Amino acid sequence: MRLTDIDQLFTPSAVAVFGASDNEGSIGGMVFRNVLAGGFKGHCYPINPKYDQVGGQPCFSSLNELDKQIDLALIATPAECVPAILDQCGNFGVKAAVVHSAGFGEHGERGRALQEKMVEAARRNRIRVLGPNCLGVMRPQHGLNASVGEDLPRRGNVALVSQSGAICTAMIDWSEPRRVGFSAVVSLGAAADVDFGDILDYLALDTQTRCILLYVEGVRNARHFMSGLRAAARLKPVIIVKAGRHPAGTRAIKSHTGGFVGSPDVFRAVTDRAGVVQVANLDQLFAAAQVFGTRRRLAGDRIAIITNGGGPGVLAADRTVELGLSLAQLSDSTRQTLEQALPDYWSHGNPIDIIGDAPAERYRQALDACIADPEVDGVLCILAPLIFGDPVATAQQVIEASKGSRKPVLACWMGGNHVVEAQSLLSEHDVPHFDSPEAAVEAFSFLAIHQRNQKLLMQSPAPLSHEDPPDVEGARLIIEGVMAEGRKVLGTIEAKAILSAFRIPTMQAVLARTPNEALMAAEALGFPVVMKINSPDLEHKSDVDGVKLNIDDAQSVRRTFSEIVERAQRLRPEARLEGITVEHMVSSRSARELMIGVFRDKIFGPVIVFGAGGTKVEVLGDRALGLPPLNAFIIETMIDQTRVARLMGAFQQMPPMNRVALARILQRVSEMVCELPEIIAMDINPLIGNDKEVIAVDVRINVDYRPPQQPTYGHMAIHPYPGHLIERVQLPDGKDLVIRPIRPEDAEMEQEFVRGLSEQTKYFRFMQAIRELTPEMLVRFTQIDYDREMALIGVVEHDGGEVEVGVARYMSRPGGEACEFAIVVSDTWRNLGIGARLMRSLMQNARLRGFRLMEGEVLTANTRMLALVKSLGFRIESDPQDMAVKLVTKVL
Repeated sequence: MRLTDIDQLFTPSAVAVFGASDNEGSIGGMVFRNVLAGGFKGHCYPINPKYDQVGGQPCFSSLNELDKQIDLALIATPAECVPAILDQCGNFGVKAAVVHSAGFGEHGERGRALQEKMVEAARRNRIRVLGPNCLGVMRPQHGLNASVGEDLPRRGNVALVSQSGAICTAMIDWSEPRRVGFSAVVSLGAAADVDFGDILDYLALDTQTRCILLYVEGVRNARHFMSGLRAAARLKPVIIVKAGRHPAGTRAIKSHTGGFVGSPDVFRAVTDRAGVVQVANLDQLFAAAQVFGTRRRLAGDRIAIITNGGGPGVLAADRTVELGLSLAQLSDSTRQTLEQALPDYWSHGNPIDIIGDAPAERYRQALDACIADPEVDGVLCILAPLIFGDPVATAQQVIEASKGSRKPVLACWMGGNHVVEAQSLLSEHDVPHFDSPEAAVEAFSFLAIHQRNQKLLMQSPAPLSHEDPPDVEGARLIIEGVMAEGRKVLGTIEAKAILSAFRIPTMQAVLARTPNEALMAAEALGFPVVMKINSPDLEHKSDVDGVKLNIDDAQSVRRTFSEIVERAQRLRPEARLEGITVEHMVSSRSARELMIGVFRDKIFGPVIVFGAGGTKVEVLGDRALGLPPLNAFIIETMIDQTRVARLMGAFQQMPPMNRVALARILQRVSEMVCELPEIIAMDINPLIGNDKEVIAVDVRINVDYRPPQQPTYGHMAIHPYPGHLIERVQLPDGKDLVIRPIRPEDAEMEQEFVRGLSEQTKYFRFMQAIRELTPEMLVRFTQIDYDREMALIGVVEHDGGEVEVGVARYMSRPGGEACEFAIVVSDTWRNLGIGARLMRSLMQNARLRGFRLMEGEVLTANTRMLALVKSLGFRIESDPQDMAVKLVTKVL
């Protein structure tokens, strides 16, 4: 199964440069010269009808005249020529193109129309296009500089993907003295076709890439971006710097690329959930690249600091605490070792001040002791260039100690001229080093953030829990009834009914339209009561002083009713007033005021917010964001990110709050968001919690029609685990077969399944000899996004557990109309119809996802598989490029 169709962007054998010339100032001439100067081992042909020769080489008027196989077209012509050039490329089987030309979407309506024509031509000819208006692509290992950037960077294992060509050239220049090398550099430009998701798919499986850096200005396709991001982050570290975190930057981006920009808080939640590390600036981007490039990871967040000066050690310790990391508590055996190795007047703690006269050997002894300490997860060595020390000799000792360590070892050689040689030596041996203690500790923090976010990445929550399922249909009918009346805001009674349908405890509210009705409601509910204005036009009741608490007698109820209505009519005469809601007053000394909200981000869809509640919620800004679907782990992480979480424990003789009940409500809100795409905003505030219960006191819900033809869960950036696809069927031998989507926790079962296949079956499935799945393949096969790809496994019960007996999967092809499938069934479970059942379920799911065509490659010798697909109605034909392969297709 092919996982990407952009290989030719990175590994072409022959390149054609459209618009090549000898003109020093032309983009085409620059690109052509760069390809030649980079040491490209393949063929490079200039295409320009104006010239007979370019750079001393024959120049061709078109591909017709060239008549050679071209893998990659580099286009630097006027924008209006590009669609026709793509048609020409399509006729000659070109699969990839880089459009350096400007004058498209960034140049008004005419440019946008031209960009649409370009994309149509690319799709018509099945060509993947990078750009337009982009720097290009660089592949140092292949000597490929298919870009406008003059210098090909040094080879390395870091990939850089940027929406800004200027950032690419600046970072390449910045990296040279720091000896940072690149596996690939990609400038996306306008990303009219190839975008972040496509490039991330390729780099995730690229053996030359160990770490991926992203410079992001805006995201157009949230689901594609998230899918690619999560797929890459499962296999290797991904570090992002996001531009446009503030309004001024956002305005600049819109004028620069036309990119769509989401909330910075939402983007932070996105990157956390995707298992990647977001940094604040380019310096931190390369700092993260240094530490992740070593392939060493933190097992925890406990840092040991070794220093020859007290001041730098204190700065490092302060920054450690500020970033939420831990100073390691040295074990007794480590202390004893240090007592014997260090002078009597060492610091006797962490930071480990080994004194200003420390020779290189003393550093080595302290470093070895810390590396061996099970209470230490990573070590920072700081050297200030004092008169007694030898920076180079000490660097050599750190290098040697680091080679044998599985824990990350970072260095901070402070100063300038005195430490340049030592810093160069550290770079040469891939020991991350930094100019200041604070920068070094920040680099450690990136490792800790990565460890935390990888746990979030592994979560695959289902949209609905099995316990006490909600009344989804009832809630949907309420919403439809409201919208049928032309309203987009639910009344208090309606909104609380929605919460009740999802089993969220609410304070019962009775709507009263007269003072007497309010009094009857109060008597029925019991004093004291709360009275609130009820109006679909008042977003905040406090704007009209529309909430009154602790009303404890009959006369006050009628008087308060009149006062609230009169004040609302005076302050907001245009507002529709439907009456007053009366509720029993929650009175609890141990109550905490909380808030749960939902809003719709214009890029990433629904976002759930949790934090401190009450009238000061906007001022306090104490909130945590999460992308649905949520589960227990994600919910606990969200709660712990807030300051109000500290108030949930026991304090001032108050019992701890019932966090279990709170987590249950957050889970229910997640279910609501997943199942009701009509909800575009919700505000449960206050949410009152004490040691016994958590109850929604007030709620506001805004709704709107869902877009037509939107697929199930299409409103969300992350597709939930599709539990609705689980089916149970009986095999001819009477055994029950469960067909369900694969989960990350199925990794061990999937590996055992592949190990148990015969050598021939493995070869038929993977078209190569393998013994078992590599770690990368195992991650890729079991951690999927359920949107553009699906894997259905067949399992049977055995000895109290599950055994996998077959798996069928598909992955979306470029353009989104076709998908490619693969299937394999255990040798010991053949002839029971398992393959046919898996394929029928897979085809049904692909059809519902909107795919029109299913494609596959089957070895000619695999007669069983050919018979299966024939029985399912697939068309079978020979592959013109490989007679050992049959191409099978079916219109869904």
